[in-house]
Amino acid sequence: MNKFVVVFGLALSGLVAGAAQAQTVTDTDGNGVYSIEELKAAYPAVDAAKFAEIDQNGDGAVDADELQAAIEGGKL
Repeated sequence: MNKFVVVFGLALSGLVAGAAQAQTVTDTDGNGVYSIEELKAAYPAVDAAKFAEIDQNGDGAVDADELQAAIEGGKL
């Protein structure tokens, strides 16, 4: 029983830590895509080079699919 509690506690703490890392990017101007400023608000380490890496189609904005790919790919 004690081993189960320890393992369960460790698993739960990992879930909480993962949830704390999740960020919310807000489309403040409502145009349906994210600018570098909007990404920086959620991810302060985003610079022009990182933004260009995330902006896969090079249109100067990050759409929802590009954002999801960046998160899943560990870029954010």
